[in-house]
Amino acid sequence: MTKKKIFNTGDIPLEKFNKLSIQVSLNGLSFCVLDTISKVIITSDRVDFDLTQNPFELQSNLKALLEKHHLHQTTFSEVTVVHNNGLFSFVPKSMFDEKELANYLKLNAKIFANDHMAYDVLENYDIVNTYVPFVNINNYIFELFGEFEYKHNGTVLVEALLNNSGLTKEPVCYVYVDRRQMGITVISQKKLQLHNSFTYTTKEDFIYYLLFTMEQLKLDTETTKLKLFGNIEEDDEIYKLCYSYIKDITIFIPSAQSYPMPDTDKDTIDFTLISAL
Repeated sequence: MTKKKIFNTGDIPLEKFNKLSIQVSLNGLSFCVLDTISKVIITSDRVDFDLTQNPFELQSNLKALLEKHHLHQTTFSEVTVVHNNGLFSFVPKSMFDEKELANYLKLNAKIFANDHMAYDVLENYDIVNTYVPFVNINNYIFELFGEFEYKHNGTVLVEALLNNSGLTKEPVCYVYVDRRQMGITVISQKKLQLHNSFTYTTKEDFIYYLLFTMEQLKLDTETTKLKLFGNIEEDDEIYKLCYSYIKDITIFIPSAQSYPMPDTDKDTIDFTLISAL
């Protein structure tokens, strides 16, 4: 098959030094393309599913999305896939044993004997994230692009937040808000205290998971800093509900979102996707 260059809305050809970042979850898909020379996001898109997909439906939707933008006919300098699911478990590096992946995971997730398991090492923080990737997605991406890198959403999110965090003595609770997914990360003195992910339907679900997590960690709702980011603003119902229970609350703007991009793309790209670049 002849390789073709693809074009963004400005009819500017994507050069061979472009990097492709894809995020896949059973609730949606997104991608962005970074021009690694100019450090500009030149195109992106996002698809949210009304109903949770299975892995085979997910692959079919990913194929349609890539073909829509002709990405399946393009050569990239790097390709990264981020797997976003709840099948993960963080382990201190000092306690990690590659032979025990199933034992780490079965404590926090429902896994099957034939599940393929993987892990990411957060080298600077002595943490390992064990998880179950979407194997069919990895096989499909390899068929299209050859060698590529893949990570878990939790790895990208936690590492980016640790890199952004200061040396505050008191714990900070970060909550990444997506359309049906919330990721709660608690960091104190540049050390990870907790990272967990929940699927929610209503704002009441959201506040329940948040308050339950804070209670388990004995975080005071009067003094703990809560930083919300992602698909949320101060006039959102979720923000207002959180403020009813937690007083020190702000919208967090991560520095990783500094890549310039077209205004039309800003709603299709998220923190995790950019942080994986």
